[in-house]
Amino acid sequence: MTIEALIAHYGLFAIFAGAAIEGETVVATGGLIAHRGLMSMPLVILAAASGSFLADQGFFQIGRRYRDHPRLRRWTARPAFQRAMGLIERHPTGFVFAFRFLWGLRTVSPIALGTSAIAWHRFALLNAIAAVLWAWLVATVGYALAATLAGLGARLERLPHYLIAIAGLGIVFAAFGLWLRNRLRRRAPL
Repeated sequence: MTIEALIAHYGLFAIFAGAAIEGETVVATGGLIAHRGLMSMPLVILAAASGSFLADQGFFQIGRRYRDHPRLRRWTARPAFQRAMGLIERHPTGFVFAFRFLWGLRTVSPIALGTSAIAWHRFALLNAIAAVLWAWLVATVGYALAATLAGLGARLERLPHYLIAIAGLGIVFAAFGLWLRNRLRRRAPL
């Protein structure tokens, strides 16, 4: 089976699962593949937003349900967690929109939000909006990268071409996530 056939057959499920687990690189790759016409860009965005939203809702509920569990209490007693909670309490809306881009905090953030005072329905609404915006932005970056590479004469036809483009996307998103995390850390140390 060719890579195109694999992507066409399992692509949207892979993007859904990848957005729930890892994030940017998988979704940007979906945008890159959508540029090739192997998937629909609106469906890539929908799959990515759905995966991200559902995973974050699940992690939020874990934080909400188990906030008094001894293991989670030990974790929340750490000074770094307390500083992060201060940031969440002061800027809950901004934090819900930003945490997807914070390198290394993708899974921990919705759990922390679950232990905070933010109401579940407010988190669900903000999370839905943020997931759609995030999915659209990241998939568009992948699509634009593919369009730029095609404009420069590159042909993304073989697996090595995809791997190089995916590695480049991973580096770009990792650098942006670290930059954003450092910027937020300077404002309110985590």
